[in-house]
Amino acid sequence: MNGTNFRMPARRWASVATATALVAGPVALAGAGSAHASTDQGRASAVVLRTGLDVSLLNKTVDVPLAVSLNEVQAPQSAEKTALTAQLDGVNGGQPFSVLGAEVATARATVSATKAEGYTNLAHARLHVPGLPLLSLIEIDAVTSKATCEAGKAPVATSHLPGAVTVLGKRITVTANGPTDVEVPGVGSVRLDLSKTSTTSRTAAATALELTVSVNPLKLNVADVEGTLTLAQATCEAPKVAAVTPSSPSKPAPDVEPQGAPAEAGLAETGGSSVTPYIAGGAVLLLATGGGAVLMTRRRRS
Repeated sequence: MNGTNFRMPARRWASVATATALVAGPVALAGAGSAHASTDQGRASAVVLRTGLDVSLLNKTVDVPLAVSLNEVQAPQSAEKTALTAQLDGVNGGQPFSVLGAEVATARATVSATKAEGYTNLAHARLHVPGLPLLSLIEIDAVTSKATCEAGKAPVATSHLPGAVTVLGKRITVTANGPTDVEVPGVGSVRLDLSKTSTTSRTAAATALELTVSVNPLKLNVADVEGTLTLAQATCEAPKVAAVTPSSPSKPAPDVEPQGAPAEAGLAETGGSSVTPYIAGGAVLLLATGGGAVLMTRRRRS
């Protein structure tokens, strides 16, 4: 039976073995590099308005949770929102109810390799709740909150509420010394906490205003509103500082001859190099392969 066997000549085997040994050396050297620790990304968030109210309609026969957020953003993926109104459905006879309207309402969250930052800005804003369609729960001229967390530095949280605010039609000055209570007979009460800030070793949070609300106009039980509202909040968490792996004092790297250069030249000039073991291994493999080829040739001839 005739068959076809594909054999590679001895010389070609030797060339392949040598090339493999030479290529394997630089690859092994590349894989021996020192590993670098990766940093954890920071985080940031910002929101202009967040509500947690419970609205009871028609003598508490209908209970509607009022959960609304305006311009809420989060990072690592940096984002910014500037919507000016927030509406609620289902509490105004089937018509949309405007909870917040403002001339400026900005929330921004940014994260880089070294810093995370949340920022909110609210200006000329009016906040309403069901049952008081004509009377604002609170009117604000301007308010800002900012939280900055930079890797390796102490986080910073700030809130600013310049001037006064109007609560249930009353013009009042809010101080940072403690909560301010506002009560209007026949309408309801509001407690305001101004400029709440907190920081840890890597985090910061700032809230310009936090309101605790209890409203039941003339106690008619047409719309009984209770709960909390948060205005202009910003938070952040700093990126982790990259861990530096201790290493031994660096030494000048020996010159590496171009691939294919005679091994003798490299040994004579430098006394050996980092690729010498691979070149030597290739030479040994070449001699072994060549000797095998010669032996096979002699057997065929005999």
